[in-house]
Parts: sequence; C-alpha cells; structure tokens
Amino acid sequence: MMPWLWLVLAIAFETVGTTALKASAGFTRLWPSVLTLACFAVALFLLSLVLRTIPVGVAYAIWSGLGIVLIATIGWVAFGQRLDAAAIVGMILIVGGIVIMQLFSNTTGH
Repeated sequence: MMPWLWLVLAIAFETVGTTALKASAGFTRLWPSVLTLACFAVALFLLSLVLRTIPVGVAYAIWSGLGIVLIATIGWVAFGQRLDAAAIVGMILIVGGIVIMQLFSNTTGH
C-alpha cells in the first residue's frame, strides 16, 4: 500500500512544483523557483521509491496522466486558462486509460 501512497504524494509534489514553476516567471523570482526545485526533488525521490515495487510503465502513466489533468485543472481555476471541449475530452480519455490500465494489468510485478 505504501508505494501507492508514495505515488500520490509524488504526483502532488510534482503538481505543486509545476504550479510554482509558472509563478517563478522563468526562474526570475526566488521563492517560487526554490519551491519548484524542492518540490521536483521530493517528487522524484518519492517516484524512485515507487519504482521499487510498481512497474515503471504503470507508475509513469499514472504520474504523467494525473499530472496533466491536475495541472490543466489548476491552470483553469488559478490562472484563468481556457479548457476547450477537446481538452476536456482528452483529459477524460487520459483518466479512462489509467483506470483501464489498472483494471487489466498486474501492477505488483516487475
């Protein structure tokens, strides 16, 4: 169960880091830049723990897919970025793909 918790935390740190990256204005603002680097370091460390148990393809698909959906949602809510119908359908397909992959794969083997 711990690898799944680590994966959720890794995704959370990556999402906060990416949001801070936007606020860093190309690494020209100190504290958002520091937050970005710290969050990415923690996220990658946690992902390395996840990969001890969960296959890299499964872990990375979940990491990247949920990261895309979360960042797009944050962009919409926090930064007023527009999500058109194609973006929404794409995110639904990403989440659907992750669910299907989980239902039909063995996620505990290497």
